[in-house]
Amino acid sequence: MEEIFGPNGLFAKHHPDYEYRPGQVAMANAVANALGNSRHLMVEAGTGTGKTLAYLVPAIALGRRVIISTGTKNLQEQLFYKDIPFLQRVLPRPFRASYLKGRSNYLCLLRLQRAEMMPVLEGLEEMDYFDEVRKWAYTTQIGDRAELKTMPENIGFWRHIDARSDICVGSKCPNFDPCFITKARQAAVESEIVIVNHHLFFADLALRGREYGQVLPDYSAVIFDEAHQLEDVASMYFGSQVSSYQIDDLVGDISRLMITDVQAAVELTKASARVTRFASQFWMSFTGQDPTASLPITLKGDGRFAIRQVMFVRKDRSGKHAPTPVGERFVNLKSAIERLRSGLEVIKDPPPEMDAIVRRVEQVLFDLEFIILGDDRNFIYWAERRGRGVFLQATPIDVSGLLSDKLFNIMDTDNEDSVDSVVLTSATLTSNGSFEFIKSRLGIEVSDELIAESNFDYQKQSILYLPPQMPDPRDGNFTEAAANEIVKLINASQGRAFVLCTSNSSMDQLRDLVAAQVDFPIYKQGEGSRTGILEQFRNTPNAVLFATSSFWQGVDVRGEALSCVIIDKLPFAVPSDPVIASRQRHIDETGGSSFSDYSVPSAIITLKQGLGRLIRSTTDRGVLSVLDPRLVTKAYGQTFLNSLPQCRITHEIAEVEKFFSGE
Repeated sequence: MEEIFGPNGLFAKHHPDYEYRPGQVAMANAVANALGNSRHLMVEAGTGTGKTLAYLVPAIALGRRVIISTGTKNLQEQLFYKDIPFLQRVLPRPFRASYLKGRSNYLCLLRLQRAEMMPVLEGLEEMDYFDEVRKWAYTTQIGDRAELKTMPENIGFWRHIDARSDICVGSKCPNFDPCFITKARQAAVESEIVIVNHHLFFADLALRGREYGQVLPDYSAVIFDEAHQLEDVASMYFGSQVSSYQIDDLVGDISRLMITDVQAAVELTKASARVTRFASQFWMSFTGQDPTASLPITLKGDGRFAIRQVMFVRKDRSGKHAPTPVGERFVNLKSAIERLRSGLEVIKDPPPEMDAIVRRVEQVLFDLEFIILGDDRNFIYWAERRGRGVFLQATPIDVSGLLSDKLFNIMDTDNEDSVDSVVLTSATLTSNGSFEFIKSRLGIEVSDELIAESNFDYQKQSILYLPPQMPDPRDGNFTEAAANEIVKLINASQGRAFVLCTSNSSMDQLRDLVAAQVDFPIYKQGEGSRTGILEQFRNTPNAVLFATSSFWQGVDVRGEALSCVIIDKLPFAVPSDPVIASRQRHIDETGGSSFSDYSVPSAIITLKQGLGRLIRSTTDRGVLSVLDPRLVTKAYGQTFLNSLPQCRITHEIAEVEKFFSGE
């Protein structure tokens, strides 16, 4: 590793931005030792350590297939298009690398052809975007929608043309050879390094061992970058979900099946119509649109709430259990879906998509019943309203046991899928200098540990501005006071700022208040694709970007384009969120303290991620600012400050102005 990373090593000769970093060499050696000796490793590698190359080089040297799993698609693309080509050019040993995303990121050529003849657009404004996709389909080599940088993230028609497995017919498809999924999978099988994201990794891990499910080729080791995200992502894939969109898409895909038996097609149409009717009635119960059968708690706008079995079944006057009005609607929907399944199973000469369609129907039935019955106490059952959709979820309260068994138990020699070594790294794995929080949440009993120090001089390169006399975040005057501080800060920095907010509503309010008082170009998350907005920010002088959670991590803007990062509030998880509330209750009931054992360390890790956007190289300079007064007024505030990079702290805006003027 010293021959590669050292002052006179291989990278010093070939990398244009080479800097000798002792922390990088220490990390590379630790990763090589873990991979070579079948050990787990946790590495907190501060920004500027060069952790990406520090784990890629040992992974390549191993000579066996290693999965690299990233926290964001953006980081995934950076590895594949920037770091991997550099290593392929300079390392003496040739190697092959590929990257895979979830299937919904890729275009399906067959579904696109069918969509051209069917109504899939949700408005006239989508016509130009659809034409853009149609032209792009003939020129793209990989079919990844990330190439469509001007297309909004939430475009409605994409779910009708993506390559999700729901109706994939595999080798029976007329487009199997040119299929983008076929090409991506073949490349992965032929590669020693396969770059994925956490969502795809855990989707694969949860399905391994089933007849249908394995997505990734077999591997001997996995390296998680941005490993602080693992608990939340794993929880999604070891639970169950049913949504209104899912059932709508299922019925729509059934309607597009090519059924040659006319009578069977007619019966299938009737059965599908029954499902649509009963599904509509069932979902209305969660939106408050039908007061005769609404749940005790209804969703006003987007949001989440816990659901209980009592919402669907209750005791009548005689003491017997009977369905509530909502429960009756569930029974009707379940019966309609079962009837639809029966109709599908008796069709003669079924089309190639039929097997996948029947599996989807059976999965919907299983997940819907599992969530509504709600009798596994290891899960939290909850509903979410998102736009026009309603989502029902069952999420494990604690995934540590599952992950310990499926991923971290290297002593289980009977498990064919066991992994020889797992490396977890991030700029933010510790709270107050300890890995214990992450280890306990993920079920890691034994691992090596390393804190690789950053190469940055935070005392000289940055200051932390904590404004004086800010109201409490729960005070009605906080938003206006925060906007005034943001205006002062971005005037001092001449734009060039990220304003990172803890909620969409805060982002919208602060953006509107600030935009009315400054002349700098202002962008907001959601106004285009994530990649596209970042490019606009980088290429626009003096720009300001307002964003929420997805921009707190995995975003790299170097140089003067980003000179100020402003965070509105300490990023405590929302206590009313049903998943967070159940985790906290579980900790309290098992003898812990949910606030000190979960809420504080979790918020510290998130805050460190947000502040980590600022200083990205030894030449960067900038101001960090947290507008939340609890950093100073609460006892736990010192724990936060102890966990942050040790830079100068000021409460005077004049000091910020001097910093930017170079005084």
